[in-house]
Amino acid sequence: MPSCPDLGPKPHLGYTASLIDRAAHRRGEVAALAADGRAGAYVIGGEMIVARRGASGGDPLFALADAHALAAARESVLLGFRDGVPQFGVGIGKEAAESLKARDDFLVTDLRSIAVQGLVAPEHLPPLAEAKALLAWHARHRFCSNCGVLTDLAEAGWKRVCPACKTEHFPRTDPVVIMLAVRGEQCLLGRSARFASAMWSCLAGFVEPGENIEEAVRREVQEEAGITCGRVAYFASQPWPFPMSLMVGCHAEALTCDIKVDAELEGARWFDRDEVALMLLRKHPDGLGTPPPVAIAHHIIRAWVEGDVVAFD
Repeated sequence: MPSCPDLGPKPHLGYTASLIDRAAHRRGEVAALAADGRAGAYVIGGEMIVARRGASGGDPLFALADAHALAAARESVLLGFRDGVPQFGVGIGKEAAESLKARDDFLVTDLRSIAVQGLVAPEHLPPLAEAKALLAWHARHRFCSNCGVLTDLAEAGWKRVCPACKTEHFPRTDPVVIMLAVRGEQCLLGRSARFASAMWSCLAGFVEPGENIEEAVRREVQEEAGITCGRVAYFASQPWPFPMSLMVGCHAEALTCDIKVDAELEGARWFDRDEVALMLLRKHPDGLGTPPPVAIAHHIIRAWVEGDVVAFD
């Protein structure tokens, strides 16, 4: 393989390496834990994260009592413990979050912007992702899917129980495969109409019922770009709280080269390794780029450019 330009230190993958001990066995102690004067909380209103404004960004961790004083809580869920101190996620209404946005002492914005722009310390991103995903599940699953009755929050927010038919409902995580199809010194990147201008990325799609990861990778690449893939190699995974997914990163062996773009994509094409390196470095002559380091797509692409993947050839 030709030598690769120096891409610099490997960046951290966003929303991973949580310092929170989830301690599921203590979820029955929520009343006592909420009374702990040291307890902290992350405040979330729909897509918005609330943080105290600082000189270089924001601090999203409030004392639990202060979090509840900001606005009426729709749900309060136990995330776990950091250094023995209970940490909660507090969900407030979108309107309440918008009203706090008007205050100079608060930074209120969406989690994606916070992560991409580095508006909070990296250690806060995993618990923010956990809180946002869990609270989003509650917002979408208040009623029993079996009988339609309003359910009750239980197990510190990690379960809902139907008071009528007694069905138990648990938070769901949607698996999404995100993959880079490679063929010799080329890789396949696609563009969605919702992407930032000139950004190209990996293909991705939800895993369907009765399908394993490898099958989902092959199906999605075939559907979106008309490329047949063979071997599939797992790379890494990433929580993706938009609203509650798990991105399963892979590299795939492309067996064909003729692209047929599906309606889901604005475009797809093969890129040479050297060109992708320039995209990662933000030095492409046409201004083309890849996703930011907070996203697993960046890491999947970079690993291939640097030769840090399974060799399919």
